[in-house]
Amino acid sequence: MAIIDKIYDAVDDFGMITSAEARELGLSSTELVQQARRGKLVRVARGVYRMPVWPQQEAAPYALAVKAAGTSARLSGESVVALLKLAPTDPSRVHVSVPGRNRRNLGKGVRVTPCATDAPVAYYEGIACQPAADAIRQAARTMGPSRAADAAREALRQGYLTKTETENLLEELKR
Repeated sequence: MAIIDKIYDAVDDFGMITSAEARELGLSSTELVQQARRGKLVRVARGVYRMPVWPQQEAAPYALAVKAAGTSARLSGESVVALLKLAPTDPSRVHVSVPGRNRRNLGKGVRVTPCATDAPVAYYEGIACQPAADAIRQAARTMGPSRAADAAREALRQGYLTKTETENLLEELKR
């Protein structure tokens, strides 16, 4: 099996693979670089490659930020609200949370915040994320309680929150 075929079989829903994931397949970083030189892969961040034949998706910038931040990273706050289309947010910023420290430069507009190592993770559109209720709670600090309340109601409508979770969250946002 050709190297690019192994990579093609291993990429995620966004056509991306990390150097660490490639190593698990028995591929070296040098082989990834060679594939990039041949135009079979595109280096999109430190240690993250994308297959150019993969169709671009709306959620790809969020997936890229999470992949570039490392294996335990997750999308958080306003970015989860934006990904789920719960409320309008600032598209120039991507919020990512990681347990411990992260010294990587993830690019312009990516904001990294710490989170607990045992913080819950939810997967939305194949991306590791902060659960919707926690993300809305965190986003309320920057988008304001009234917009966060609207986001909570929309999350209930779309099925990301239960009625009880929504009521509790709305009560918290009133304080």
